[in-house]
Amino acid sequence: QVQLVESGGGLVQPGGSLRLSCAASGIIPRFNHMGWYRQAPGKERELVARITNDGNTDYGDSVKGRFTVSRDNAKNTLYLQMNSLKPEDTAAYYCNANSVLSDYWGQGTQVTVSS
Repeated sequence: QVQLVESGGGLVQPGGSLRLSCAASGIIPRFNHMGWYRQAPGKERELVARITNDGNTDYGDSVKGRFTVSRDNAKNTLYLQMNSLKPEDTAAYYCNANSVLSDYWGQGTQVTVSS
């Protein structure tokens, strides 16, 4: 069984930065890709950023140029560096890992951008 545990969320002022981490543990299969999704109250969950085993990345339009996704395969850890944060980035951020067996999700970490 795979567990994904996010950390690094919190309250930050507009223009600030946060770094999220997602650590995978348990019996870990080979992940095709790992990524971050977010969901704000009253809105659907949306892709923030995703990275493949080859290091190819994909970003949601609203975060391009501000967020950077990376992964450390040796540590089974995914990261999201978030810069120039805006109030509209406020949401619960979820880690996702995809394998041929299943899709895995973390419990989420809250990011609030407010002055």
